[in-house]
Amino acid sequence: MKTPPSPNKPPIEQNPPTQVVFATVDEDQAGQRLDNFLMTRLKGVPKSRVYNIIRKGEVRVNKGRSKPDYKIITGDEIRIPPVRVSEKEPSAKPSNVMTSLLDNSILFENEGLLVINKPPGLAVHGGSGVSLGLIETLRQMRPDARYLELIHRLDRDTSGCIMIAKKRSILRHLQAALREKNISGITKVYHALVIGQWPQTCRRVDAPLLKVEVADDERIVRVHPDGKPSLTEFKVLQNYSNCSLVEARPITGRTHQIRVHAKHMGHSLVGDEKYGDDDFNKGMRNLGVKRLFLHAAELGFYLPDATEKTIVKAPLAKDLAAVINKLTPSN
Repeated sequence: MKTPPSPNKPPIEQNPPTQVVFATVDEDQAGQRLDNFLMTRLKGVPKSRVYNIIRKGEVRVNKGRSKPDYKIITGDEIRIPPVRVSEKEPSAKPSNVMTSLLDNSILFENEGLLVINKPPGLAVHGGSGVSLGLIETLRQMRPDARYLELIHRLDRDTSGCIMIAKKRSILRHLQAALREKNISGITKVYHALVIGQWPQTCRRVDAPLLKVEVADDERIVRVHPDGKPSLTEFKVLQNYSNCSLVEARPITGRTHQIRVHAKHMGHSLVGDEKYGDDDFNKGMRNLGVKRLFLHAAELGFYLPDATEKTIVKAPLAKDLAAVINKLTPSN
């Protein structure tokens, strides 16, 4: 599925220009710093090179010199010089299987926003040995798209709802909403399988979380009085003989918040190799648990100028649903 470019807006350069280009800032691009605008346009050009061409005056805004932190405005004409970069290895290409899977995983789309049911095992972006993540794959699938950026993140093993902005204005709007803790903010609902019987009376875990370094530069999160305020709401969906399916609503957005709060209550997530119970997880592998049992089941958000909240839901991933079908419900 491709999004055609607007007839009045030339697509963003996919490669550095080989001759001088004059770009006119549109309403959606306005408000960002000049250096960030250029780094979006000049894919693959090192940051140092971008700052160098600004400093030397090769980049002009309305025919005049400018600074990297200048906030561009609608109608600004920006001169972008030709930029040479060293030859790089050809970019990795997504498989036909992956592109087809993502095409069939679209939960919601309009002119400014895309919500994908992210498959498990797919990182949201490349790096650290990952050549292609979700965002890089989407950009290759939609070469004519002017703008595609992650609004938030999910861990590689976590499946479910993730938002991608197709306009910078939508990115700003929804990232601001993520910071809100009131009715206008974004609501997130996760489904998780936890070890043991989650108590029906435990509906809120309010415990500060702190990132700490352990051996080999690994970072983990712990409940600690010096940590940041963190709140998660829990609700039991179904009890089973030795575990519970719960709904988790993170009110704050700390790293590994659901996983650490669940462990704090003595009910680690099934399949959690960092905070979980290795012996229990080993037994659950016989039932098909091959990853962290955590799924982003629902997102709720207000689009700009909307009076009603948009709710997007993602069905439980097939591998997790298969595990649930093998469990015996308990009263």
